[in-house]
Amino acid sequence: MPTVFETAAAASAIPITFVAKSTWGVISTELPPQGRQFAYANGFAAKPGACLTLPAADGQIAHVLFGLEEADGKACDLFRPGALPGLLPAGVYRFANAPHDTRLAALAFALGSYRFSRYRKADAPDLKLVPPEGIDAADIARMADAVWLARDLINTPSNDMGPEELAAAAEQLATRFGASFNCIVGDDLVRQNFPLVYAVGMASTRAPRLIEVVWGDPAHSKVTLVGKGVCFDTGGLDLKPSTGMLMMKKDMGGAANMLALAQMVMDARLKVRLRVLIPAVENAVAGNAFRPLDIFKSRKGLTVEIGNTDAEGRLVLADALALADEEKPDLLVDMGTLTGAARVALGPDLPPFYTNDEALALDVARCAKGENDPLWRMPLWPPYDSWLDSKVANINNAPSGTFAGSITCALFLQRFVEHAKSWLHVDIYGWTPSAKPARPEGGECQAARAIYKLLGERYG
Repeated sequence: MPTVFETAAAASAIPITFVAKSTWGVISTELPPQGRQFAYANGFAAKPGACLTLPAADGQIAHVLFGLEEADGKACDLFRPGALPGLLPAGVYRFANAPHDTRLAALAFALGSYRFSRYRKADAPDLKLVPPEGIDAADIARMADAVWLARDLINTPSNDMGPEELAAAAEQLATRFGASFNCIVGDDLVRQNFPLVYAVGMASTRAPRLIEVVWGDPAHSKVTLVGKGVCFDTGGLDLKPSTGMLMMKKDMGGAANMLALAQMVMDARLKVRLRVLIPAVENAVAGNAFRPLDIFKSRKGLTVEIGNTDAEGRLVLADALALADEEKPDLLVDMGTLTGAARVALGPDLPPFYTNDEALALDVARCAKGENDPLWRMPLWPPYDSWLDSKVANINNAPSGTFAGSITCALFLQRFVEHAKSWLHVDIYGWTPSAKPARPEGGECQAARAIYKLLGERYG
């Protein structure tokens, strides 16, 4: 991504003053009389999101006023300054006073500058921000660059983002940071014992594959990231309706976000031995598609009865988790756009996470709040584990009924994690349905910044 930060000192940068209704009275008296009168004449009242440019005598922009919520308000959006790139004309700007959280405001400014322009020209705002004093501008740029990567991958339609293209993106990232890259493709998945990945992807003309990226010192703590890479999901023979299929280009959002997280980790040179595993498939409909009530033996050896072909994400993750678990990582994280039940429970902006590690749960919740990357803990509720029982196999991938769909998905995946010292599962949406400050409509990077913060604290 092009940097949004002005690296050289910019004495001529246009000041942005953040104003809440409670502070407007004092701030207005500190403005030059002409600017104060201009603000009053334009009815500026520090409404959250209100933006007013004050003119200088020569007609240039002398000052910018931008409204924020009250700091202690329940609806305070710490990413509100992310709206500025869509409101301001080209130029170099600086913060004249402190917003509610200066670091998050600078990050929001960078995130709000994103535009997806692969298929048509998008007028990216030609704005630069002088980094506020006391913040790590390099780390903010690192996170913003990774978020842009995840958004670009998710926003790209499936005709240009199939399993092969997703593997190419992972290989490009590996090359950039000197990591090793490996990819198991097509029938080799069967020969190397990844039967569930193969079963889900075998009906597509685009061969399924398992992508692996490894980076870092083998002597360091092992951190393994597993991302769901279903590049398009028709639902299989349990076909989705057209409305449900419309957004399925984003079903590789878990993989996109794990690649973004990996980029942050490698760019920051955290002291970990990082491993990224992405089962990349297209769940298509054809004569050789896997069927309801088919039974497959997984990599772990558990036999899986197919209760629903549209519960395919947990199947491909199961084989990848089993592989990851074999080397007993210190931390194993999986992420995917997995269940509509998670969205029914928590909506698109608040992904649930699951873990039995209490210390990890507290750290994840704290980092999510601190990074304005919201997550909410949900329980791995043992009484529901029996809902996964099958009369003819070890486990069913999709219990009948409509209750606790996100929980039973997490419980299914837990069956494939045995040796990892700590395991975290995140069920993301990966999409912003309607634009918000710093979060344009479209593909979204969720949970990655929070987990990066956690990894930085533990292995920085």
